[in-house]
Amino acid sequence: MKITLLEPLGIPASVLAEYQKKLEDKGHQFTAYDTKTVDPEELLRRTGDSDIAVIANTPYPASVVLGAPNLKMLDVAFTGIDHVGLDACKEKGVMVCNAAGYSTQCVAELAIGLAISCLRFVPQCDSVTRSSWTGAALRGREIGGKTVGIIGTGAIGIMTAKLFQAFGARVIAYSRTVRKDVQEMGVTYISLEELMEQSDIVSVHVPNNGETKGMISRELIDRMKPTALLLNVARGAIVDNKALADALNQGKIAGAGIDVFDMEPPIPEDYPLLHAKNTVLTPHIAFATDESMLRRAEIVFRNLDAYLEGAPENVCKL
Repeated sequence: MKITLLEPLGIPASVLAEYQKKLEDKGHQFTAYDTKTVDPEELLRRTGDSDIAVIANTPYPASVVLGAPNLKMLDVAFTGIDHVGLDACKEKGVMVCNAAGYSTQCVAELAIGLAISCLRFVPQCDSVTRSSWTGAALRGREIGGKTVGIIGTGAIGIMTAKLFQAFGARVIAYSRTVRKDVQEMGVTYISLEELMEQSDIVSVHVPNNGETKGMISRELIDRMKPTALLLNVARGAIVDNKALADALNQGKIAGAGIDVFDMEPPIPEDYPLLHAKNTVLTPHIAFATDESMLRRAEIVFRNLDAYLEGAPENVCKL
């Protein structure tokens, strides 16, 4: 089969070459592009007559799916697949497989990092230190003893809960599915409204879909404690970010750590969160570590092998 990698995977060239050789030794044709493009026409040109296309977080719209004559499988080197024209894939019968699990550790760790940065005023401390000022006004708070609300108890939500527990926090959760293994960790499931009201730190870990878009609404944000933090390392569209910025600027909540937005960075200058008080922002990098990129590649190429052998793995429901 003809397989095309449409964007870099963030792994050493030598590692990619090893994966390529294994596929070519089995008689498959493999082409890899070392630049990223978001232009649909260029994506369609690169896909060409490929049977399988491999992407990461580059948007792959319906026009490309429908325009690629031989496309049978889309191997997504990412956990979320909301950047793919899924309706077109379903219509055309294109199988979509993802790389679930590759970023569990690093996304959870960044959630903790954002929480610490907000609670201990890390950006402000860095600034005053470099300006020869003192940190007299920057007395922070601890995670230990706080109540942390986890929204979504999939793999990343569970890992985040474990890390917060290691810091001595009490963890509560809201999820569409109540998991016994999570309850056995000492986590109590409650309603979303109760979680927003009770939590000192709220951490969002649900996928972006029709049910979750705008899930963290202005009304729910208004239920939060004035001392609470909101963390979002999931998807930007899950949170009403204008309402979040308003709450921060009006002092209704104490801070926010945000890695995801309503668009991919670079962020427009007039985006509300860029001008909100007490925020720590990162440019959608929670998934990106040296270790996670190697794990991701392993899953991506295992997905290819499994599909080619007739026993596909990590198949997404469309």
